[in-house]
Amino acid sequence: MCVCATLPSPVAHSVSMADELDELLGFLSSPSLQVLSLLPSFYTSPIILHDYFPLLLQVKKAAVVIVRDLTGSDGGIDILASVSDFSLPPLCLLLHEPLEVSAPASEALINLSQNPNLAEKLVSLRAVDAAMEVIYKQGGSDSRLSRLIVMLLVNLTQLDSGIVSLLQVGDDKIEGLYLSKLVRSFCRSNFSDTTGDTYEHVASIILNVSKLEVGRRILLQTKGSLLKQIIRQSDSSNPLRKKGVSGAIRNCCFDADRKLQNLLMLSEFLWPALLLPVAGKKVFLKIITFYLI
Repeated sequence: MCVCATLPSPVAHSVSMADELDELLGFLSSPSLQVLSLLPSFYTSPIILHDYFPLLLQVKKAAVVIVRDLTGSDGGIDILASVSDFSLPPLCLLLHEPLEVSAPASEALINLSQNPNLAEKLVSLRAVDAAMEVIYKQGGSDSRLSRLIVMLLVNLTQLDSGIVSLLQVGDDKIEGLYLSKLVRSFCRSNFSDTTGDTYEHVASIILNVSKLEVGRRILLQTKGSLLKQIIRQSDSSNPLRKKGVSGAIRNCCFDADRKLQNLLMLSEFLWPALLLPVAGKKVFLKIITFYLI
């Protein structure tokens, strides 16, 4: 199931004319501070940057908010889909911008990626790599932005190509590294009154990944055992975490004929996860207590 970004009430924007849409997309592609730093020193003097960059940031923010609002309706998504070669690349680049720009850009991409064709194009643009770079950039990412980026990854991993990209299949040295990072964040994160459960949607990513054989193989690897790390979340009070992890466990059990040894090594943790939903927590605890005595 795809996720969508919750948007404020849409504001009426006049972007029906082709030239207005081209102008809007041009604002999204305007150079960032990183690009300005490569210009000759005359153009990057402190005085010019002090006056120019805040204005540039406000223009980009206004443009990306308009685009984000467009993605709140099917008609708006159709308009942007018709110019996806020009709308998707700058939106991906905006993920690296300050939060006031990157957050609405993320919300726009979340809604656009509900369309399978647009999601496929985003995967081809290496949106998965861009997303992971933002979450795990040096110095850390804002928790609000990380939550949005994870939601984008949920939609991209609805596709087989998105799963393959996330798992980094084809490179034995780093295969599964992205997934390992997400699982680590998923298991270590806590609920916050201000940001909520930042990594709760990783449960849906894990479920999506487990639908492919290569995903189950990586989850069941004995070294680092990702499945062992997430099993405890099957009893989480968060229904999204519980549903995703339980579904992933179920999918991994379909490979019991080929991965029986891997599953048996996890039996100490796997049996409670499988039996609790059936027996109920109180009944299961009585059984455990009986055998311990």
